[in-house]
Amino acid sequence: MYRSRSVPLVIVVWLVVGAVVAGSHHYFDNLGSLGAIITAILVVLLWPLTLLGVKIHITT
Repeated sequence: MYRSRSVPLVIVVWLVVGAVVAGSHHYFDNLGSLGAIITAILVVLLWPLTLLGVKIHITT
């Protein structure tokens, strides 16, 4: 049976848009600490919140 590629494509598009949003909000500028790396990952995954103005910052 043929399996649709729409779900993986949606995931790839979600992550690419998330990376663009995170980059445009400067979350990739200082990745020198574990907290900054976790914050950047969360912003990529939760990018709609960033567009709504939610500031995500993890400190370690």
